[in-house]
Amino acid sequence: MNELTQIKSFVALVESRSISKAAERMDIAVSAVSRRLKELESGLGVQLVQRTTRRMHITEAGEKFYRRCGRLLDDLEEAKREANNTATALSGTLKIATPLSFGVAHLSPAVAAFMHLHPQIKIELDMSDRRIDLVEEGLDLAIRIGALEDSSLMARKLASVRHVVCASPDFLNRHGIPSTPQDLSALPALCYGNLSQPDTWHYHDKDSKPGQVKVPMRMRANNGDALVEAAIAGLGVLCEPSFIVHGSVERGVLKPLLTDYQWNPMGIFAAYPQTKHMPTRVRAFIDFLVSSFGDTPYWEHFLTERKG
Repeated sequence: MNELTQIKSFVALVESRSISKAAERMDIAVSAVSRRLKELESGLGVQLVQRTTRRMHITEAGEKFYRRCGRLLDDLEEAKREANNTATALSGTLKIATPLSFGVAHLSPAVAAFMHLHPQIKIELDMSDRRIDLVEEGLDLAIRIGALEDSSLMARKLASVRHVVCASPDFLNRHGIPSTPQDLSALPALCYGNLSQPDTWHYHDKDSKPGQVKVPMRMRANNGDALVEAAIAGLGVLCEPSFIVHGSVERGVLKPLLTDYQWNPMGIFAAYPQTKHMPTRVRAFIDFLVSSFGDTPYWEHFLTERKG
């Protein structure tokens, strides 16, 4: 039996969650689906599906194999279209992981615009601040902010982003406006908990000399939007990426501080598994993000306007 045929039957089975529905979808006999599954499991030497008289359950190995196979079949269909030159439209499924705050505020609108341009593209979006293994979870790419820790991945920079020290007008009226980074050591701080040292803020001065200040942590959270709300409520000073605070600064509910200093500048990257053939839909989406965000992304316009 052709291995590709077995894989197609297995994918149909997982997506249908029923042997009879998979058989109907593929227009073959139920016995053919069962036979192909047994042959596939025998060839792999692992059980992919657990079957009882009442229900069917995909094993952990089966889930992992399905994620890989689904991507393989999408790539195969795209390669066939490219070879035959019968279609210029992008199609298939893009599986993307992104940090929560960036995903909601900035990636989601870009995804919607991309889908309008390419109606045959489907998107699966995982929004979470957890660290995701792209290969293990069968993802096409992940948005990564800051240092790239996984050397097995390829990456392309999408945009730059700076951290901004901010506080509410009410907070500054009560505590005063800091004039140097060291003044922050006397102010209650709202700190991002996913950092190794959330209460230590790093900066470079006008002469590019590095420095750091340890702040008294009043609140710690693993979500930047929660910290912004606390800052707007006047509970402390915070140091967050420009893509998180820009809206609050533009509305005037937060005031940027110490803007002559560079606070932990970093990059936003599209990271993807190493592969000899990157699917056209993945390359097109990354190109779209680069063009959408630009050299000076819109979330940093308030910083360049202040300097102007």
